[in-house]
Amino acid sequence: MRVVEVNRQLVSKQALRVCRCSVLGLLSVGLTSCSGILAPIGPVGAGNAEILIDATVVMLVIVIPTIIVAFWVAWHYRASNAAAEYLPYWSYSGRIEAVVWSIPILTIMFIGGLIWIGSYRLDPFRPLPSRDPTLEVEVVSLDWKWLFIYPEQGIATVNQLVMPVGTPVHFSITSASVFNVFFIPRLGSMIYAMPGMVSELHLQADRAAQIAGLSAQFSGDGFSDMDFEVRSVPDAEFGAWVDGVRGTGPTLDQAAYSELLKQSHRVPPSSYRAADRGLFHAIATQQIPPGPGPQPEGPGHAGREVSTGGSD
Repeated sequence: MRVVEVNRQLVSKQALRVCRCSVLGLLSVGLTSCSGILAPIGPVGAGNAEILIDATVVMLVIVIPTIIVAFWVAWHYRASNAAAEYLPYWSYSGRIEAVVWSIPILTIMFIGGLIWIGSYRLDPFRPLPSRDPTLEVEVVSLDWKWLFIYPEQGIATVNQLVMPVGTPVHFSITSASVFNVFFIPRLGSMIYAMPGMVSELHLQADRAAQIAGLSAQFSGDGFSDMDFEVRSVPDAEFGAWVDGVRGTGPTLDQAAYSELLKQSHRVPPSSYRAADRGLFHAIATQQIPPGPGPQPEGPGHAGREVSTGGSD
């Protein structure tokens, strides 16, 4: 009787722990969905979230029954259950082997199919279907900030990306320093920024919002502050913003870019009223030498805040 009572207490404690873990898991998913990849505002982000949810459901189909069976085995084969069949010399079962091998094979097939179809549909180099003309934006990863050049509008910004709602945006992405990763979680599809190369990415925002973009790869002391603000605005407001940028601030030529290339931490958003048209090509082809990359700082260095260009 004591053994039975102890086993019951152990089972009840395990059940309580499972309930607590389930609640914490649901809370974490809820918090993530408020501001992360599970709250997309564009077609690419929605596709990424769909792949994540589908893959999670497929895995839970395996995980949940496995957990249930584990508890059932522990309960059924407890010491006090004399009716449980005991096979000390059992060595092989064709049925168990079939189940053990078929379940992971089917899981890999399902998840692989989902990811393959989603990856093809969400190829970052593939233009998004739209009646509106695509907006071109050139992106340069620096230490530790992001430079955005709008070649059609002739302007540039630092740590600030503004895009019209409903308009596809074609990003051409390179790095003027070390490898980095460009990522806007609620728009989707992180992609490498590589020195001497140009990556491409197509994104779109379907509603007005103010969200965050970030660097998704460690790149030195200023990595944690290497984020940027993203605003999706109506067409009329985007046009007014472009006109406002054109009316103030300095010009981004090679001399100004040389200053921008220097290491700096926590750079506030800023803008340039004009940008050299061939600057991005010169950076991507390394006609302009790349920056030295993260450098070791002296003791007690807290990072320096700098202001580049005119404020928005």
